[in-house]
Amino acid sequence: MHAMVLTAPGAPLRLEQRDDPVPGPGDLRVKVSACGVCRTDLHVVDGELPDIAYPIIPGHEVVGRVEAFGAGVTSLNVGDRVGIPWLGYTCGECAYCRGGQENLCDRPRFTGYTRDGGFATHLVADARYCFPLGEAGDDVAIAPLLCAGLIGWRSLVMAGQGRHLGIFGFGAAGHIIAQVARWQGRLVYAFTREGDVEAQRLAKSLGAEWAGASQEQAPVPLDAAIIFAPVGGLVPLALRAVRKGGRVVCAGIHMSDIPSFPYSILWQERQLVSVANLTRNDGIEFFRVAAQSGIRTHTSVFPLREANGVLSRLRAGQITGAAVLQP
Repeated sequence: MHAMVLTAPGAPLRLEQRDDPVPGPGDLRVKVSACGVCRTDLHVVDGELPDIAYPIIPGHEVVGRVEAFGAGVTSLNVGDRVGIPWLGYTCGECAYCRGGQENLCDRPRFTGYTRDGGFATHLVADARYCFPLGEAGDDVAIAPLLCAGLIGWRSLVMAGQGRHLGIFGFGAAGHIIAQVARWQGRLVYAFTREGDVEAQRLAKSLGAEWAGASQEQAPVPLDAAIIFAPVGGLVPLALRAVRKGGRVVCAGIHMSDIPSFPYSILWQERQLVSVANLTRNDGIEFFRVAAQSGIRTHTSVFPLREANGVLSRLRAGQITGAAVLQP
């Protein structure tokens, strides 16, 4: 197999040739056909997440085919197409797992962070945490749904049922969830980096009522806002944008520090909440909604060996929609 390997925080990924991984009990070996590039991959590469054991292979929006399996796997067959998400394992024993909150598990493992991921030609994954994808749809188009879509969906559910929805950061997750929100009959207001004409154009093409810079004011008070960009300075802006009783959802696993802000913009029962990881049930619900709503992912495709350049472009805000690597 070939893989793009992270050997130290901030280091460029290194193309390596390795033996094909051997699946253990309960595991699958998957031949990767496409892997989305997520902002969380940047947090891994830049060393912004704790407890990374190097070397590690990033990537957690994986689409591929089952090539081999270990003892005890009966739910899938060789040749089946599967999706491998961020959540790669939970203990099943802690209070959170027993209480239906496996996304908050005390002893989780995450694809591309604490276990090797999909910036490779092959990877091994726990079969229980792989989603059967069937044969409908294109591998590249599906890949961003495995995190941008799933976390976006969890964030949208947490945002509540409000009609006027603001999306701060209109990248991979934003452009997917905008389509779901429009399908649900909501009105979408897209907030982007200042001068990001391409993202604003994409938002409007997907049915957004309005698109502008994050510092601008939406034409109406928002019922809820989701922040996908990992920028703490957006929190006060989003709180100012939502109505009394509105909700601001922070969707990222990492965010720069939130600046101090006056209590008055939180008062009147506005709420500020975060989203952590996903559950397997989120995946079941979301893939059903994705099929019904006719999501079209806007993707730019790159060969696996160009992963470093793609990460640099993502860091600089030069990717419109989602980037996908192909071996």
